[in-house]
Amino acid sequence: MKQAQKLMVFVLSMAVFGLSDLVTELIPDVEIGPVEIGIPYFGFVALVLVMLFNPLYAALGAAFGELVFGDLLMGDFGGLGEIDGFLVLFLGLCVAGLLVRDPSNRKQIIVAGLIGIGIDQALSGALDVMKVAFGIEEFEAVEGLPESIIVLELIENGIEWLVSGVLFGIIPALYMVPRMHGKIEPLMGIRPRKPQDVSLVGAGVAVAITAIIVIGLSVAFSLMSAAMDDPGEWAPDFVDQFGKGFIWGGIGLAALVALLIFILMRRSNKRNPIAGAKTTHG
Repeated sequence: MKQAQKLMVFVLSMAVFGLSDLVTELIPDVEIGPVEIGIPYFGFVALVLVMLFNPLYAALGAAFGELVFGDLLMGDFGGLGEIDGFLVLFLGLCVAGLLVRDPSNRKQIIVAGLIGIGIDQALSGALDVMKVAFGIEEFEAVEGLPESIIVLELIENGIEWLVSGVLFGIIPALYMVPRMHGKIEPLMGIRPRKPQDVSLVGAGVAVAITAIIVIGLSVAFSLMSAAMDDPGEWAPDFVDQFGKGFIWGGIGLAALVALLIFILMRRSNKRNPIAGAKTTHG
């Protein structure tokens, strides 16, 4: 895959996932006691992107999409505290994409989706527990039982994993990925992924190295953010000021960006169809 195409995959992923993230803002959460049940994000959107396109650029674009459209654009940016969430989401999605050698293989889609979304939710919960364990944040879900934070995080992240990873993740992805594979990529000048394009050994090494770096950075940023009281926080909260209509404006902007990128990739492929057909994911 050419560098220009990788950049376009990044921007397309950012816009599409950002759009889906804004849609979840319109769906109210349900509170059951101390547990809040909502849709963190539509997992199938991210899974389709990382399983069909370059996993690294698609995962990076999706993580940036949540940051740019879901946080900055809405005026709800937590500063340094957003970086750990950005990193663990990127890692989970990247792993999910690398685990799929054949996008038409439903077993690979199931395993990759469960592991990828599971990494994001497990690390997010672990970081929250770690802040409490280090005494940086105070939390006591049940009076006299500090350990309840662990139970609560397990329940909350388990529910979010089922919602984002299964209900709005694997189930739609099982239908969409095999049907879109081999059809949407040529339209954008990208050769559909083949099993031989992904080396299990190479992917394993890449995942291990990336995981070590990302987890280390996530822990560091998480602790720094909590200890320094979220430096760089910017939260004018435009939704509270202008109402739900502001979210629809963000959705329109994200959709426009995605449409423009798709048109650009289509035009580029029409100008040079032979080069586009030979383009790989590498």
